[in-house]
Amino acid sequence: MIDDKLKHIAIIMDGNGRWAEARGKKRSAGHKAGSETLEKIATHAVDIGLKYLSVYAFSTDNFKRSEEEVNYLMDLFIEMFTKNFEKLLDKGIKVVFSGAKEGLRADVLNAMDDIVERSKNNNKATLNVCLNYGGREEIIRACERYHEDLVSGKVKKGEINRDTFTRYLDNDLPPIDILIRTGKEKRVSNFMLYELYYAEMYFLDTLFPDFTPEMLDDIIADFYGVERRFGGINYEKSSS
Repeated sequence: MIDDKLKHIAIIMDGNGRWAEARGKKRSAGHKAGSETLEKIATHAVDIGLKYLSVYAFSTDNFKRSEEEVNYLMDLFIEMFTKNFEKLLDKGIKVVFSGAKEGLRADVLNAMDDIVERSKNNNKATLNVCLNYGGREEIIRACERYHEDLVSGKVKKGEINRDTFTRYLDNDLPPIDILIRTGKEKRVSNFMLYELYYAEMYFLDTLFPDFTPEMLDDIIADFYGVERRFGGINYEKSSS
């Protein structure tokens, strides 16, 4: 089981389309398979005691994809939030969203608002779904919120530091301890840039639909073997 050393895992769920294409299927089949994998991973994560899980569901830049693929994804999100996530709610998971609302269809926003409302009192774990999301854009939104509080006198200059600034982000979450990216690429792709500052990063060749709870367990086991110094030095170890 997980202890306080590990509070927050983030996953860039990459490779759904390539998973489908490798099997001679439409990309939509990969996104559907990926949604099923997400449910399994989120359920397993809460079962082993993880408190926070953030997932990159759809970046702002993903709107550059074909209209057919984008519309399929939006329909899939509605299905996930109105039906498939019921299992997660039964597990006591609170669902929140990071990202911009501008540009999303009204029916998608309604499904998002509905699951946020229905899960708001759940307290066993939090699933942060990053949808229409960009990390740099989130920091800009946070700066705008801080500026509004500064101008209105709610805060004074110098009161905010790098830890308390997180309350101006889309969601006030603990720092990310582990970042996992599936799908062979080795970059963070504008994902939760402020929150990743001391994350341990794991880049996997595995495409997301093939990512399993057992793989997550292996990464967590490896994480517990890492000495995290956050810029400091373990003088006892270095002198031994």
